[in-house]
Amino acid sequence: MQRSSSRTESSALPATGPGFAHGKAPQGRVLRPSAKVLPEHARGHNRSLVLQTLYREGSRSRADIARETGLTRVTISALVAELIADGLVVELGQREETRPGKPATLLDLDRSAFVIVGLDLSEHSTFSGALLDLDGAISARAEVALAGSTGQDAVDKVIALAAELVDRATAPILGIGVGSPGVVDLGGVVLSAPNLGWNGMPLQSILNDRFGVPVVVANDANAAVLAEHSFGGADSDAMLIKIGHGVGAGLLLGGTPLFGSRFAAGEIGHVVVGTDGGEVCACGKRGCLETWLSIPNLIERLDGVQPADARERDAVLREAGERLGIALAPVVGALDLSEVILSGPTELLDGPLAAATVETLRARTMAEFHGSLTLRMTTLGQDIVLRGAAVMVLSGQLGVS
Repeated sequence: MQRSSSRTESSALPATGPGFAHGKAPQGRVLRPSAKVLPEHARGHNRSLVLQTLYREGSRSRADIARETGLTRVTISALVAELIADGLVVELGQREETRPGKPATLLDLDRSAFVIVGLDLSEHSTFSGALLDLDGAISARAEVALAGSTGQDAVDKVIALAAELVDRATAPILGIGVGSPGVVDLGGVVLSAPNLGWNGMPLQSILNDRFGVPVVVANDANAAVLAEHSFGGADSDAMLIKIGHGVGAGLLLGGTPLFGSRFAAGEIGHVVVGTDGGEVCACGKRGCLETWLSIPNLIERLDGVQPADARERDAVLREAGERLGIALAPVVGALDLSEVILSGPTELLDGPLAAATVETLRARTMAEFHGSLTLRMTTLGQDIVLRGAAVMVLSGQLGVS
């Protein structure tokens, strides 16, 4: 049942949360509000503060929320009444009390009130999508074969994939989140995605015009690190390395996403690693990180190894891990990162490659500061971009993550 294409239904929601103002990705803002702000910003922030408390902590009474947020009970009562009217918060009934007095009424976010459409455009052979609830759980999936499509043909496949999911939604759609390869600005314009033939493609506005719901488009690695932060337990200072057809990174510093002045923060795939040459990259340079680490290049190297020669196979993977460690060491040192997360095929990345990466990182940074650096595989598997797309919508529309 389609319930999201009319602007009337979506107008019941707040115009935008404090996260992605006017559909843009959050810049210079901590993802999770935790304190009061100035009066001129108070209403939107405090609304998100209530939602964030319920989203992360679960059922609470009005008095509980007042204590945990520092807001007055009068303010909480007014905000809760508004959120109930908007269909975002529900009363669960009275708490069982052992002490005298009237039992408190418990509240919670209505986690089934809306669904989110998430799209992952990062794989080289398919575009995939899903319907997700407010907790990031997937209820339906769809995909479309890319089959070498570029330019407008690729855009048409994105639209068709989104339309299929919108038609399958059984609750109002909170928004559409998209993780795209390439450099994406804060207005959802794909500035450059060579594999898709996109240069200056206004994907966010195209989808918004077509479906009439809030849309957020961001780089796939940036979406992935948001998923780790919300659903994977990543630290507030973390870097996620997404390894697939190419290599990219998403960065969080103090719980705030880092995009860069030209929206290209984390574009490490075409950093030249070492001074000993290497293969020629698609970009024309020799020895880019992608030539060592992208999945197609790794598979090609491993195909040249005898299947029974485990030592040579491990040597190929260790060499790729060393190159990644060389590329990351200056970043870890400059930003004082505590955690690096790898996302990609576990059978290739976990083991010799990851071990060589962390060994190289520790050898090339100051042990007293970075010796305890954690490097781990993502716990979210292949759905990480889809779930990151959901986080973008949650942050943009509700101010929660």
